[in-house]
Amino acid sequence: MPSGKEIRNKIKSVENTRKITKAMEMVAASKMRKAQDRMRAARPYGDKIRRVAANLSHAIAEYKHPFLTKRESVKNVGLILVTSDKGLCGGLNANVLRLAVSRMKEWEAQGANLQVTAIGNKGFGFMQRAGGKIASHVTGLGDTPHLEKLIGPVKVQLDAFVKGEIDQLYIGYTRFINTMKQEPVIEQLLPLSGDAVGSAQTNWDYVYEPEAKEVVDDLLIRYVEALIYQAVAENMASEQSARMVAMKSASDNAKNVIGELKLVYNKTRQAAITKELSEIVGGAAAV
Repeated sequence: MPSGKEIRNKIKSVENTRKITKAMEMVAASKMRKAQDRMRAARPYGDKIRRVAANLSHAIAEYKHPFLTKRESVKNVGLILVTSDKGLCGGLNANVLRLAVSRMKEWEAQGANLQVTAIGNKGFGFMQRAGGKIASHVTGLGDTPHLEKLIGPVKVQLDAFVKGEIDQLYIGYTRFINTMKQEPVIEQLLPLSGDAVGSAQTNWDYVYEPEAKEVVDDLLIRYVEALIYQAVAENMASEQSARMVAMKSASDNAKNVIGELKLVYNKTRQAAITKELSEIVGGAAAV
């Protein structure tokens, strides 16, 4: 049985750890509210531009943008993988990476090559260890997503799609549902089709001003930007929620461990006192 001093040191160590996890829980709770506000503000615009772009994919137009062109065979696939920069957020990154690996195996079975754009340090590190082909990456995004930081690495994949180097582009991230639940998803970004967003199978026609090419080019770039920003904002809200829950769980576990250690310490101390008394009584009886 460990000595009383060893147990006291262990109790002190766990108490210090609990202070850290409690502080991290409170910081995550504060950041979570801001991240959720940003995510909710981005959602309506993202959903609307997705709907307009989906309707556009069914439109009878004299100009067909490359983003709307479906390839006959899929030989090369691009994946934009959104993860967090930091850990200590439960199974958030592990879940989205597990889903990504599952889809990568499916694409490999179909004979498709994959190139990845990693947004976030965890996904970048994982893809490096897994030996994936990394086309571009960005890390150190902080607590607020900035589109100017994201658009550079993402443009590598968009240019590859336009040139025909990849035939499909997907985005993987963690969708925020509520504080206790976050869901990893992988969605098709390009080529854009109305089926992906549940658009009705109807032929649409639009009147463009000034010209179809100018309007459609600008709209579809905005579409991609909106979806990338929304994915990163959702992932950040999910990250802070998951971190708050994980740190609360760690604090509760530390409290239980401290209680158990104090019980062991009291038992050890009582045993030592009992032993000492027995020795004194035994010595007195011998005399």
